[in-house]
Amino acid sequence: MSTQNENEAFKELDDVIEKIVAANAERNDEQSIFPRENLEALAAEGWTRVLIPHDYGGLGLDHVAFAEASYRIGQKDASTGLVYVMHVGAAQTVNLYGTHDQKERWLRPNGKYLLGTYSTSERASGGHWWYNFSEASRDGEDYIVNAEKSFTTSAGKADYYITQTRTPGARDQSDISFFIVDGGSPGITPGPWNALGVRGNHSGPIRYDGVKVPKRDRLGEENQGKEIIYNGVSPIYLIGLGAVWEGVARGVYDTAVNHIKNSFHQDTNKRLADYQAIRQELAKAKVHIESLGAWRRELASRLDTLWRSNSPQAELLIALTEFKVHASETANVAAAAALTVTGGYGYKKGALERYFRDARAGIGMGPSNIIARDWIGKTSVGLPLELFYEGGE
Repeated sequence: MSTQNENEAFKELDDVIEKIVAANAERNDEQSIFPRENLEALAAEGWTRVLIPHDYGGLGLDHVAFAEASYRIGQKDASTGLVYVMHVGAAQTVNLYGTHDQKERWLRPNGKYLLGTYSTSERASGGHWWYNFSEASRDGEDYIVNAEKSFTTSAGKADYYITQTRTPGARDQSDISFFIVDGGSPGITPGPWNALGVRGNHSGPIRYDGVKVPKRDRLGEENQGKEIIYNGVSPIYLIGLGAVWEGVARGVYDTAVNHIKNSFHQDTNKRLADYQAIRQELAKAKVHIESLGAWRRELASRLDTLWRSNSPQAELLIALTEFKVHASETANVAAAAALTVTGGYGYKKGALERYFRDARAGIGMGPSNIIARDWIGKTSVGLPLELFYEGGE
């Protein structure tokens, strides 16, 4: 896609974000409505297929464009941003490891758009989402999946799930296989989603009871799951996730600035923006926010270089993890500052209060910032991550 066409695509994206994503944000949060209308509007402009090549009906863009789109969506609605990231990640995992048949059926079935997502973490291993206790079994050449997944974005809403379990007859926890599970298969039961924040993304539990997966929908080879986690799932998930939280930080900051520029104290005849203490509080948040954009673009560009050269993207795992940690914590810094400078207005139900609740979700989303810091610390002192040892870490 030429630069001119890419710029035009971003204009169309911004139009969808402003007219549909932003317009639905408060309603979807209040009523815990899954943002299907938003995703369909993004799909109509091709953005749900941002990384998919033209041969399979995609825009054929890169990680820089994907991360930018995630950032822009996150500015208006974190729930839509997270659903978007999980979908693009699921589709890209099929694009990277799927067969031609799988790409034809799941990425552009008769020219239609199907919503995908990841379904990986299990309650038994908590935030160690890469570590599964569930194990698929065989049914001739096909597979049977029995698993209880704890947090699956778009649970009960997705057309397909990129699901990981231990391989049938696994020797240890690193023998992992991935499957494309049809969302309409018998035996799939999603649980409820009623959360403090990101109330529209429906990241509830999901149970797979005897779900049959044909051999043609095993993703990659048996026991290739560890490679897929490191090179297919984690990099795109982390750059997208960090970009959404960067967007939340920018969105709550801009909303707070708009409020203090237009709110007056009649007794002093001053705007809130005329108080030095308020300006300083905003400035502290802004310094954090401005540290993210260039870092995001640089990491996304490096991902593109690795992607195009078929090199392992896992070499960026720690740098991407650092970005996710900083972006999610910056979102919380910005949201707290926004509530401080807007006083009671920010505390009551509305956009600022929603941003504040949504931002907190970033701290706990896998890898949680506590786990992520240990990854970063281990690599800093030359220790192995040991993700697949007994105990999970």
